[in-house]
Amino acid sequence: MSDGASAAERVVIVGSGPAGWTAAIYAARANLQPVVYEGVPTANPAPVLPGGQLMLTTEVENYPGFPKGVSGTDMMELFREQAVRFGTRVVGENIDRCEFGARPFTLHTSGGSTVRAASVILATGATANWIGLPNELRLATTGGGVSACAVCDGALPPFRDQPLAVVGGGDTAMEEASYLTKFGSRVHVIHRRAELRASKAMQDRVLTNPKIEMVWNSCVSDVLGGDFIEGIQLTNTVDGAVSTLPVKGLFIAIGHSPATGFLKGSGVALDQAGYVHLSSRSAMTNIDGVFAAGDVADSVYRQAVTAAGMGCQAAIECERWLAAKGIH
Repeated sequence: MSDGASAAERVVIVGSGPAGWTAAIYAARANLQPVVYEGVPTANPAPVLPGGQLMLTTEVENYPGFPKGVSGTDMMELFREQAVRFGTRVVGENIDRCEFGARPFTLHTSGGSTVRAASVILATGATANWIGLPNELRLATTGGGVSACAVCDGALPPFRDQPLAVVGGGDTAMEEASYLTKFGSRVHVIHRRAELRASKAMQDRVLTNPKIEMVWNSCVSDVLGGDFIEGIQLTNTVDGAVSTLPVKGLFIAIGHSPATGFLKGSGVALDQAGYVHLSSRSAMTNIDGVFAAGDVADSVYRQAVTAAGMGCQAAIECERWLAAKGIH
């Protein structure tokens, strides 16, 4: 690039979850002097914090290297410290808009400034869709037994041999319910309609499982409990009747929303659900020099360890791309 790229940041990383920090660690150790835009806290309807979904996870037991578990906030602080140790610069702003039509790229920040970048790694993640009830969000953020990830939290001691509930009617909800039968005494699946929208195979798996009980035509209208969930209030969507279901865990499985709104008009290809589209076995987007990693491009696994792996992949590909372009 001879169009002024030498005056631009070599690597700008947008996002600060496991994918973003891992990409920063690799890029910094490769002497690329990355800058991370880690974001600012928001709350709509649930808190979105720099550090991603793990900032809402009280205990992480399935990430290698932490045999006794670690809180999500502590883990992300360790990731951040490691990235900074190798020279990563961190900016506490969001990237609100991207212009990828010319190089170097131009990124517009929430603080009203612009930054030019020779390459960009998108790692803004995805946020769980919540019902939006005050007690639901309070207990989700304080480790009170409300979660948006059964694979992340279902095996934790408070949920073992206890009645649990899953909200949702799609494949994700069916997968979560099936997974939770390994730990809970009984799993109630709450669905607002009288039929599921999950695939036939997933429906059969759930409907034939003796540990799963369907609660049809119902929605959760309140979450009960002080420091920890004690039950849920249900409202029948047909007749309006209100009932209470005692449970010790509530898992919300009504989908995720990728944080890709800031890419509107940028030219980055998204799939039908709004996730960044990547070609097979590559972190490169459809735009040369723009990479993506983690949940912003992964609607399947959504785990810290897979996000970190994708961050590593994006940083290595980015380093090789910069070298091939002669940008040092």
